[in-house]
Amino acid sequence: MRKILFASSEVHPLMKTGGLADVSASLPIALREHGQDVRIIMPAYRQCLKQLEQMEKVASVKLDGYHLPVDILQTMLPDSDVILWLLHSPFHFDREGGPYSDPDGGDWHDNAARFALLSRAAAAIAMNEAGLNWQPDILHCNDWQTGLAPALLAGRENRPETVFTIHNLAYQGLFPAEVFQALDLPDTLWQMEGLEFHGLMSFMKGGLIFADQITTVSPTYADEICTYEFGYGLEGLLAYRRQQGRLSGILNGIDYHIWNPETDPFISKHYSLSKIRNKAVNKAALQQQSFLPDNKDSLLIGIISRLVSQKGIDLAIEAMARVLEAGHDVQLVCLGSGESRFERDLRVLRAKYPDRVAVTIGYDEALSHQIEAGADVFMMPSRFEPCGLNQMYSLRYGTLPIVRNTGGLADTVVDASEENRKAGIANGFCFDEATVKALEQALLRAVALFARPRIWRSMMLVAMQHDFSWENSANAYIDLYHHIVNR
Repeated sequence: MRKILFASSEVHPLMKTGGLADVSASLPIALREHGQDVRIIMPAYRQCLKQLEQMEKVASVKLDGYHLPVDILQTMLPDSDVILWLLHSPFHFDREGGPYSDPDGGDWHDNAARFALLSRAAAAIAMNEAGLNWQPDILHCNDWQTGLAPALLAGRENRPETVFTIHNLAYQGLFPAEVFQALDLPDTLWQMEGLEFHGLMSFMKGGLIFADQITTVSPTYADEICTYEFGYGLEGLLAYRRQQGRLSGILNGIDYHIWNPETDPFISKHYSLSKIRNKAVNKAALQQQSFLPDNKDSLLIGIISRLVSQKGIDLAIEAMARVLEAGHDVQLVCLGSGESRFERDLRVLRAKYPDRVAVTIGYDEALSHQIEAGADVFMMPSRFEPCGLNQMYSLRYGTLPIVRNTGGLADTVVDASEENRKAGIANGFCFDEATVKALEQALLRAVALFARPRIWRSMMLVAMQHDFSWENSANAYIDLYHHIVNR
């Protein structure tokens, strides 16, 4: 059994902006089920405190760079037996808005101080200096918000091993040089081999340089971030750490308790491999509630996405417009929010094709499950995708993904080429170039194969038989922890 401290800026269901929150709940729960002593540290956001009823103050700790002591509140992660420690500093975290941005959508002006505090608290617990009488063997940090913790522990005697997971390298926690001084960090960290990055302070570099092991959320993304296209200026450092054997990729899992068509409370009709015909009931229900014609022969395309360039939503809108204009029998149900230009373009597309396109701006948990269950295909044309979860949800629900061949999408979706279909491994549609034309061609291939029900059904069966549960991912992380401790 290993003692593991899992540090994250967001954990589902208490605070979520993306996949980091899902991983930060599901992985610790899976590790706990495998007998590991895992505990989570996260900020005590106002939203968290409102959701939790039973909390106990278990420690108060004075951290460098901050005038007042901060409290550590102990509770349990909802629906689990994982201990959750909340870093309670009302000045930093008890405010309306999101974890990183204010109610108007702008970054909090003191984000550097807020997440330096989280990193310092994680480092203090890791050294058993927080009054909790517990020291981990492993400190597992996640994304830039916890990147300072491995740097603060570097060179300390009797420290735990450190793991730093990159969920999205595009967000690096960059701040002006004067912020470094204001945070009262050791001067030795301000160098090219430390936190300095082209004259700025980089939280991300703290994890990349000082962690004992770096992981990413898919094997392909671990390869991609070592290249100019995906490395954001850090590709040289990452390639060096990979050469050292210190960078690897472990594919995220998904929670099969939540995403399971046999038990999903949000869908109209439960179904399984042996009752796959029941999926059609969910398609009809989705068409009806989306005010689209109830037509089983129309290829129903689902999108659930942040409406941002990274997700290729501009490619999706233009490719759909072309396919619809050409008169193909397709329908689109889209759920998401993001940049106003993409929201506007989706509304324009809906106005032009009201009997073909349904758009919901915002987020709706129930609708997201209904789209996964009711759609025939799920479109995810990301320009880059460290792991991606929706394509795995889709496979679980027999909804064939249309994806760009990148990151975790490349690791989970096998293209419906004739060779792959004959080998019985095809489960979706892949394209290489991030262009409208490439996506349009993938869509047209899906339209053509949908007209061949026997082939389509066999691909659905292949898709639903994949095992993307956290069981495999948790075992991979446990093996990694053993490896780095023994190393």
